[in-house]
Amino acid sequence: MIASVLVVCEGNICRSPMGAELLRQRLPSAHVGSAGIGALVGHPADPHAQDVMRSNGFDISTHRAAQLGAANCREAELILVMQASQKRHLEERYPSARGRIFQLGHFSKFEVPDPYRKGRTHFERCFELVDKGVADWVERIESARI
Repeated sequence: MIASVLVVCEGNICRSPMGAELLRQRLPSAHVGSAGIGALVGHPADPHAQDVMRSNGFDISTHRAAQLGAANCREAELILVMQASQKRHLEERYPSARGRIFQLGHFSKFEVPDPYRKGRTHFERCFELVDKGVADWVERIESARI
């Protein structure tokens, strides 16, 4: 079973904190972290992200944005990104992580657009996509247990 997952987006205040929290709840035995390619280091999750998560029974109020780096890429067994461009960026920047980097929407073939600086409806749609991607990954991860 995969023991460590890193969820990555751009600023680490919208999509990746949502995905990380959903994964933590569904894979309690795994270590789940999140980071941003261009993180707003130290910032809390976007207020809309917090509100949408709270509305769905999740709390990301203690989240603080962290910068992606070689160490967290090296430690993660699985790295989930939101868009194909982020996957390419990570593979170029951290070649040793190739083969462990996938899009969150890999199995259902979708990207998760960035809702940053957009209205609540964009965050609600983001949550739906992140939730779908997490569900797909959890199903694959759990089916791999022997």
